[in-house]
Amino acid sequence: MEVKRIFDIPYYSKAHFEKDDFVCDKRNGKWEKISTEDYIKITNQLSRALLNYGLKKGDKIALITSTNRVEWCFFDQAALQIGVVTVPIYPSISSEDCIYNLENSDSKICVVSDDKLYEKINSIKRQLPDLQDIFTFDKVDNVKNWKELLDLGKDTAIQQEVDFIKNSVSEDDLASIIYTSGTTGRPKGVMLTHKNIVSDVLGCEDRVPHKDSKNRGLSFLPLCHVYERMVLYLFMTNGISIYFAESNEKLSENLKEVKPQYMTVVPRMVEKVYDAIYKRGTEAGGIKSRIFLWSLKIAENYKPGKSKSLSHIIADKLVFSKWRDGLGGDIITLVSGSAALSKRLNTMFHAAGIPILEGYGLTETSPVIAVNSFEHTKIGSVGRPIKNIDLKVREDGEITVKGPTVTLGYYKDEMQTKEAFTEDGYFKTGDIGILDEDNFLFITDRKKEMFKTSGGKYVAPQVIENLAKASQFIEQIMVVGDGEKMPTALVQPDFEFAKNWALKNNINIGNTPEEIAGSKDLKSEIEKEIAKINEHLGNWEQVKKIELTPEIWTEDNGLLTPTLKLKRKAIKAYFIKLYDKMYDR
Repeated sequence: MEVKRIFDIPYYSKAHFEKDDFVCDKRNGKWEKISTEDYIKITNQLSRALLNYGLKKGDKIALITSTNRVEWCFFDQAALQIGVVTVPIYPSISSEDCIYNLENSDSKICVVSDDKLYEKINSIKRQLPDLQDIFTFDKVDNVKNWKELLDLGKDTAIQQEVDFIKNSVSEDDLASIIYTSGTTGRPKGVMLTHKNIVSDVLGCEDRVPHKDSKNRGLSFLPLCHVYERMVLYLFMTNGISIYFAESNEKLSENLKEVKPQYMTVVPRMVEKVYDAIYKRGTEAGGIKSRIFLWSLKIAENYKPGKSKSLSHIIADKLVFSKWRDGLGGDIITLVSGSAALSKRLNTMFHAAGIPILEGYGLTETSPVIAVNSFEHTKIGSVGRPIKNIDLKVREDGEITVKGPTVTLGYYKDEMQTKEAFTEDGYFKTGDIGILDEDNFLFITDRKKEMFKTSGGKYVAPQVIENLAKASQFIEQIMVVGDGEKMPTALVQPDFEFAKNWALKNNINIGNTPEEIAGSKDLKSEIEKEIAKINEHLGNWEQVKKIELTPEIWTEDNGLLTPTLKLKRKAIKAYFIKLYDKMYDR
């Protein structure tokens, strides 16, 4: 059979890779496995239940879960195969944005994972006249549970109706509305059809190495983001079992239990893993630490694709093998997206036998536009465009794309939809990039994030920020200077690393974030790191001053988006006194 709609995927998988562990998660300390056959049975029963409940083709249901779990998949499949549109929502967004997403999408029911999310949605339900019911995955006292809904589908008499509707759903029908987190303003409801997402899955198939029905993927990035969701469908289509991690806190434990071959990551996670490796290696002391630091130099100078030297082979046995063991021991590749990955870190992980395939995309493109592969990789690039994407770099450097993966537009927003496309029908990504002679795509900056100094020079802040985040002293950095005489930067130090550095060097920098950010010694050390970076920049791009921020930048305090991107306007406003100080105001 041919996969044309998202809900075709489990049936295709059953025909080619039937398995006992199609999707799995951990309950009460034990991994529970759902076979391909049981997955299809459960989702058909849930489809019948949704019809008996009163939902019809074109209705919308919202899905919100604090961790990835099999029930999310059940509802996604069950809804889509009867033409119901799914609306995944981030669990951590504000109540105000929740109201907007649920109201704007016309969601009829909302399914949440736990009591906290139930309370959050129930507290705003009165403001949502179209929202009929809230169901939970977990058992919550006096609250409708999803299994009560499932019971409505026990009678198989209307399976014919499910099958009839399933056959009537076109690949061009709307499958999902995904609200972009956005760095400013209201979220936009990105409309994605079955064809959009399936085309992205099929376009990425040649980038998946070592197809083997015994392979496993560990999933922990949120399913409400189209990146993890598309990868989920990609795994299913290629016979890769899916195991959902319990939580970020238990990720290390789950890696050792599942021993996955594949995992999607974001750059911040790679940075954290490396920081933990570096801390262990340098704290071992004596000959062990010297061997560790020697191995890092080998990793930094590694040229992917070249034969390994004898020194590299020794370093691999003594050091890098332990890195792989920390990720379960069977990792074939990590796939990185959402933001730029440090070239240095990517090189080192390749050297350690943990290749990271960096890619690029947007919610509006379902999401992958380009991604590296085992056969064709250039570190620092986001790979070659996938086979069914027509990519064009405009005269001003903006990347534009056309093809079957590109969104219909924004739900109930014709103006924003019109503005998102060029006159010749290409979607404007808002990113600046170049294609090299081998057709590898390099992202250089966000078009909207570039700024001009008062001297009329353009500065691309992301390029400088990515260089700076290679420093272990720097957790987050935002380069600023729009309309100012020079670029400067707000820096959130890595407070834990700073404390360890101070302890080793017998320097008193305090213990609280406020005390640490106020340390002249620490600021001087970070200024030295910035000075090294400035050596590689044009004079107009060089960061002339910095200020350390006394608070961790998080999604909770409104400084990062749910995908951990900087909310630039919010950060500037939050630290406006430090900003003004850098410009002597």
